[in-house]
Amino acid sequence: MDYYPLSAYLKDKFKEKVYKITIDAGFTCPNRDGSISTSGCVFCDDGGSFSNAHSRLLSISQQIETGIKAQHDRFGANKFMAYFQAFTNTYKPVNELEKIYKEALKNPQIVGISIGTRPDCVDDKKLDLISSFVPNYETWIEYGLQTIHDKSLKWMNRGHDYATFEKAYLQTKRRGIKVCAHVILGLPTEDKEDMLQTAEKLAKLKVDGVKFHALCVMPNTKLEQMYKNNEIKLLEEDEYVDIICEFLKILPSDTIIHRLCANGYAKTMIAPLWLNDKWSTLNKINQKLKEL
Repeated sequence: MDYYPLSAYLKDKFKEKVYKITIDAGFTCPNRDGSISTSGCVFCDDGGSFSNAHSRLLSISQQIETGIKAQHDRFGANKFMAYFQAFTNTYKPVNELEKIYKEALKNPQIVGISIGTRPDCVDDKKLDLISSFVPNYETWIEYGLQTIHDKSLKWMNRGHDYATFEKAYLQTKRRGIKVCAHVILGLPTEDKEDMLQTAEKLAKLKVDGVKFHALCVMPNTKLEQMYKNNEIKLLEEDEYVDIICEFLKILPSDTIIHRLCANGYAKTMIAPLWLNDKWSTLNKINQKLKEL
């Protein structure tokens, strides 16, 4: 059993390795600014899931240039995707979005764009704008689905239900934009069967890509208080490996896997600490897949 990683997909398409440059374009989120609530999702920290690769004080062009130089110097990289990562990257009027996205795309070494957002923060005009990039750029929207279960979305204070995701997904796919669904494994409201039901639904929808997250505790979040009060139990590494492998068995073999596990929070993450050794977890996943 095997899976199709994003790195391999991009190399197949562009004939060389393509690197993502993460961008903070100064967005916020309706779940923080009072449109839905001011408290945000229980797991989201002050960076809005941003990797802190650059300072948001830099312009988008400067972030692109800095990222290109760093990855060219380190890896000899020549082709890149602009990844709008921090907070909700469609949460502005469409005329402002056009300026923001086009500033990132004007660099000739940028061959693609990936936009992280919420499924309740897109509309026809925004999707039409993003679809205009499809003929010339590798174009993705990364939706924070997290789970198909409304009970879990309510627990995490997500501010939308699963039906909102499915509506946005269908609107997006009709325009030829690829969709990556973010999924969180280890939510305390779910058992293994619940998590695999999310896999079955994504397989039925034939979603283009999936990005996996283990539920992790970051400072200054509601989840931190829950963890300190022993209100939640996090997945052990072996449990996560087992669920990931079962999840991958259900997805179609051509589903593009954007990430199996993350290690970008080592300096600040509170738990689970096994996430700090990403390569150990990846090796265990690959070994179990070989056994399967």
